[in-house]
Amino acid sequence: MRISVVALGKIGLPLAVQYASKGHDVVGVDVNPSVVASVNAGTAPFPGETGLDEKLAEVVSAGRLRATTDYAEAIPEAEAVVIVVPLFVDEEARPDWTWMDAATTSVGENLRPGTLVSYETTLPVGTTRTRWAPRLEELSGLTEGTDFHVAFSPERVLSGRIFADLRRYPKLIGGLSEAGAARATAFYEAVLDFDERTDLERPNGVWDLGSAEAAEFAKLAETTYRDVNIALANQFARFAERSGIDVYQVIEASNSQPYSHIHRPGIAVGGHCIPVYPRLYLWNDPEATVVRTAREANALMPSHAVDLLEEALGGLQGARVVVLGAAYRGGVKETAFSGVFPTVSELTDRGAVPVVHDPLYTDEELEKLGFTPYHLGEQADAVVIQADHAEYRTIGAAEIPGVRAVVDGRRISSEDAWGGVPYRVIGTAV
Repeated sequence: MRISVVALGKIGLPLAVQYASKGHDVVGVDVNPSVVASVNAGTAPFPGETGLDEKLAEVVSAGRLRATTDYAEAIPEAEAVVIVVPLFVDEEARPDWTWMDAATTSVGENLRPGTLVSYETTLPVGTTRTRWAPRLEELSGLTEGTDFHVAFSPERVLSGRIFADLRRYPKLIGGLSEAGAARATAFYEAVLDFDERTDLERPNGVWDLGSAEAAEFAKLAETTYRDVNIALANQFARFAERSGIDVYQVIEASNSQPYSHIHRPGIAVGGHCIPVYPRLYLWNDPEATVVRTAREANALMPSHAVDLLEEALGGLQGARVVVLGAAYRGGVKETAFSGVFPTVSELTDRGAVPVVHDPLYTDEELEKLGFTPYHLGEQADAVVIQADHAEYRTIGAAEIPGVRAVVDGRRISSEDAWGGVPYRVIGTAV
């Protein structure tokens, strides 16, 4: 099969490599010439994706994957086009369609009869049918459902383990027509492998949800569930703090019963997905009060962590506070909606002098993000652990001299590491 993948980012490039590894001829399209050059050299343009370096080098050297900036080179010969262009959003997660509109326009201008176009970017319900398909018809002069087919199939993978997730999770698809759904099912069955899952009610594989809208909704629903669940855990945590209870003990006990699946509390919910997709759901369903309240509750957690630190330290005015972790989660070099931003802002507003450490970022990268870099061994008054990097499991008072209070926002450290100074964990009593 001849396949084009539009946007060779942290999701798109592993997908292109996966398709090529199944023996198909893949052309990746990206607007960034340096990304294209890197891919054509068989070198991953970003670090941290398990197995990507080796798999990319193999398929490029075998001639099964190449990259270009030119849609006219990639789209006309493709039997299937997979679009994984980022959907940018503002702080309220209102969509900025600029990049996706541009990509859809370029695909439509080069579309040929018989092509399957599959959107994998997470979208508000109805977007594939009402925004993208009409645009493709208008630009190509073709009719969807007859001359070409459009489907929605959400990516469900996590950076750092994409190839494993592609095998583990069912591939959800929804077409705009029965014929389109059949084409999408056949396509994904030809490019993916699936692990056996005895825990599922039906075999792991490609699952047709019956419509593009249902597939769009499924992605929003599974991510919104996580945000709401984390918000519940965070509210339990704040009650536990006031009540002299360890919420982690409560959660472990509750989850020993098979119908309870309470998530973990923490300083922030970050990343491209969990803070964003509930807002996209609210775009469709503004009456979803539970979703809105949960999002607001999670957004307050960085401020709550700073409350705990201010109480433990006895005041923040002039205090040099180390925020450990710029990334939104451990082991991933990504700051999208990271808790570091509201945490640093809150510390600054209360008169503290925040500095930031992250083992994945250089001083120059931290400065570009607007932070003052911190180096282990320098004096500091207090610490906030924002990201659960593995390196932070062994850091303590010896590495941050002068520390007088610690707030562990991820429950990754221990009281013993900090030499007897006040050590607060979100969700536990003093």
